This record gives sequence, C-alpha cells and structure tokens, in this order.
Amino acid sequence: MDKLLYLLPLLACPIGMGLMMWFMMRSRHSDTAQPPQTAPTTEQEQELIRLRKEVEALRSEITPETAPGKDGTP
Repeated sequence: MDKLLYLLPLLACPIGMGLMMWFMMRSRHSDTAQPPQTAPTTEQEQELIRLRKEVEALRSEITPETAPGKDGTP
C-alpha cells in the first residue's frame, strides 16, 4: 500500500497530460464544424458590384500613369 502512494504522483503527470490532450482534441473537432453558408442578399450583391466598379476605376486611374515606357523610362 505504501508503494502505491509513491506511484500515484508519478502517474499523475502522464495521466493528466493524456486527459489534457484528449480534451484539446475533442474541442478542436467541434471548432472545425463550419456554419452553413447562406446566399448573399440583394443588398450585399449591390454593394459588391459597387465596390468592384470602384476598384476598376481606381486601377484605370493608376495604370496609365505607372505604365513603363510612356515617358521614355523603362
């Protein structure tokens, strides 16, 4: 019985580590479930179209100025 008391602290570390790993793996599996994706609303689609047009306009503003060779520079 005395020897058993000496073994308990030695077994506490590996058993505790195993339990922590099990709990961590268990929580990780529940986190990977992705929520169902819903279709974008009409308002979101309109905002996306507006933003795409804005990006296109900004790109067309920048591109001619930075195009190489226009002023003789490479």
